[in-house]
Amino acid sequence: MPETPQIIEPAAISESTSVSTVLSDSLSTTVPSSILSNQKASAHLRLEPQEASTVSLSSLAATSMNMTPSHINETHLSPEHPFKIAVIGLGNWGSTIAKVLAENAALYPKLFVEQVDMWVFEEIVDGEPLSEIINREHENVKYLPGVKLPDNLVAKPDLLDVAGDADLLVFNLPHQFLLRICSQLLGRIKPYARGISCLKGLDVSKTGCKLLSTAIEENLHITCGALLGANLALEVAEGKWSETTIAYKIPNDFRGPGKDIDKYVLKAAFHRPYFHVNIVHDLAGVSVAGALKNVVALAVGFVEGLGWGENSKAAIMRIGLMETIKFSHVYFPKSKNATFTEESAGVADLITTCNAGRNHKVGKYMAENKISAKEAESILLNGQSSQGIITTEEVHELLENTGHMGEFPLFEAVYQIIFGTEAIENLPALLDKGIDF
Repeated sequence: MPETPQIIEPAAISESTSVSTVLSDSLSTTVPSSILSNQKASAHLRLEPQEASTVSLSSLAATSMNMTPSHINETHLSPEHPFKIAVIGLGNWGSTIAKVLAENAALYPKLFVEQVDMWVFEEIVDGEPLSEIINREHENVKYLPGVKLPDNLVAKPDLLDVAGDADLLVFNLPHQFLLRICSQLLGRIKPYARGISCLKGLDVSKTGCKLLSTAIEENLHITCGALLGANLALEVAEGKWSETTIAYKIPNDFRGPGKDIDKYVLKAAFHRPYFHVNIVHDLAGVSVAGALKNVVALAVGFVEGLGWGENSKAAIMRIGLMETIKFSHVYFPKSKNATFTEESAGVADLITTCNAGRNHKVGKYMAENKISAKEAESILLNGQSSQGIITTEEVHELLENTGHMGEFPLFEAVYQIIFGTEAIENLPALLDKGIDF
């Protein structure tokens, strides 16, 4: 049997748990009512109509939609100073993750600096800078409209102002911009800052590929993990329950509990009653699954756009999962099969992306309207990118340069349809090339 990656699940907090090192002895904390604006229907919360509502930790943990409590063992968390969180990127997923982090920063005021800063690549929306609109309206009107953001989440256009004093840097931007951002941050962040990459893609060269978290580590000289899972941004932003996976290994230069980011701090930062976190060690498996799912989703969109039905969609997902696992073993031999079959970052993310993600929408629109991928992207995505298009090209170049192209017929078929001359209708024939009799 394949080795199961180690899952770290801190013990659930109980009323008798000592939390004096993080919260007050009364097991209470003050949270702005705006943080709870999407949770008013909960029977677990009994809030008075006031500017700031004081609620017990156990009540707040059992929050929206009658969901289960957050499983955070406070006894492990005794920081020398509150950790500062910064988010790099403000697309729909970046804004959603920033919302999650800001909620938890307010919930654990002795563990995190309450204000969470989010870097905005400034643009003008209806005659105003987007950062000013976000900070006034507490809403990302362009990339996450209709979702109220916490008051303690602050958008800033100055990258160094956001990242310079952060203990935890959360990267969430199109991966083609990553190296440029890293070059601006090099030598200007805390030497013991830690990173979490929410990016989907790979850093591909002619001779091999790196994880984007590895690219961050090499370019900023910090330890970086990754967060990926079956997480449609709008559903998470609206407080609908989902799971995610964080891959993180304690660095060799770890300074000790209370001084550095560890698994317990990450759990407290990202875990919400509607957003459950598992922490594993298989960084390669989590990252490869998150990158290649977008290529598979384009192909699922193709067959759905042609009206070929559920059987064809299932076939594409099956082939795509197998090619993803094989790709991971070829280029990252230490990756674990169980990551792909048991974690949210694996098959769960693949299913979600292939049914409702933006890459699926692009592929479907291409097939329905007989247009190019770039045309579909520009029509559908409001200025955001279809990461699958970029990853498809990068994977093709890697497979070609390393002599593995014939081993991945689905990935190659998607490339030939998008960048070559093959018709979408030829997809079954292209996949037949990979079948031996």
